[in-house]
Amino acid sequence: MKVLFVCTGNICRSPMGELMFPLFFHDDSIVTDSAGVQGLLNSPIDPASALLLAQDGIDSRAFRSKRLTPQLAMSNDLILCFTEHQRRKIVALAPRVRTKTFTLTGFAALCAYCASHGIIQGSTVNERLQSVLRNASMIQPVLGNAPDIADPYRKEIEVFQDAHDAIGEAIAQIASALSPSRARHAS
Repeated sequence: MKVLFVCTGNICRSPMGELMFPLFFHDDSIVTDSAGVQGLLNSPIDPASALLLAQDGIDSRAFRSKRLTPQLAMSNDLILCFTEHQRRKIVALAPRVRTKTFTLTGFAALCAYCASHGIIQGSTVNERLQSVLRNASMIQPVLGNAPDIADPYRKEIEVFQDAHDAIGEAIAQIASALSPSRARHAS
């Protein structure tokens, strides 16, 4: 499963999503990446994001930003962004990714809904993801709009902390729904 995180400049929120996501899954089949709809080219992660990731035990020194392209968007199974405005920009750039592009909080709510209603099927994370994606268009109208995760760029560390916490909470919600139980029912 290839998951792409997209924010504006690809130096604050999307690198946090890219680097935090694997911590919640423990699954080698998950590959994460990130980009920006107005991505800066080859810039390091914002120092505040790097600090928060370091507190999570994540070394982000090798990270370099990039701009979203249609090819990059289409090469992923799931695209997660942080605002509805970004979602619209992604879909305008690559219309064929519409059905697999969500805000992070919106996708977390979708996964939680599917899990609580027994809609998710499959034994692998990828199968379970595909199950959520197949049902998304029917369920999203029921859920309404999810909150955006504000851009912390050039703001105080507290705003970065809020974004970091919201990203972590949303990813935890997704992982809870998509990570299949290791328990097997006796036959």
